[in-house]
Amino acid sequence: MTTSRTTPPEVVPGRRRRWRYIAGFLVLAVLLVVGGRLAWTWLNPLGEQTIDRSQPVVLESIKDMSRFEAATGTFQVVVDLEKDANFLPDAIKGTRTLFVGAGGVDAYVDFSAMATNAVTISKDRTEATVRLPRAQLEKPNLDNGRSYVFAQQRGLFDRVHDFLSGSPGDQRELYLLAEKKISEAAVASDLRARADANTKAMLSGMLKSLGFTKVTVKYTDEP
Repeated sequence: MTTSRTTPPEVVPGRRRRWRYIAGFLVLAVLLVVGGRLAWTWLNPLGEQTIDRSQPVVLESIKDMSRFEAATGTFQVVVDLEKDANFLPDAIKGTRTLFVGAGGVDAYVDFSAMATNAVTISKDRTEATVRLPRAQLEKPNLDNGRSYVFAQQRGLFDRVHDFLSGSPGDQRELYLLAEKKISEAAVASDLRARADANTKAMLSGMLKSLGFTKVTVKYTDEP
């Protein structure tokens, strides 16, 4: 005759109670970790906070425009600016900066410069002749989002100076040089000629839509 061995009734509830304590402890630990992380993220004791205390924008003036923006050119230039000391090697004193300057130049025709007799109309109001001044170029407008220092080499003295001053080298000279080079490139391009052609096309189309069958657009330097 064999006898079966059974677990005492009080053992099973004890094990269940122990696992419940362990599971509750694990859940509490997870909640504490998640709560602590959320609190750290929300409080962010080591983070930076940006506060904009700028004054309201003040409107200084309004100017009526009397010109036609006829064309826009987009340019990019790599400025290679090097500054050397007279009697010291570049490793000690000197800088070389590669700066990418990108921006646009607008070409426009100023209608306010037109003479009083710049527009003549035939007696039967079928023909119109317009004389315009030549297109001019605006100052280059550098795009800060696409203009940046590509590479820079500095001598030991320059590095120490920048470290002590707490500010890197001034980039205004780079921007001014990039603007100058872009302006020269715009003058040498066909941007003004394109603006002249676009202005002619615009005025011809507008006057013909008003009923003129023959429209002649000339510039003041044309015979």
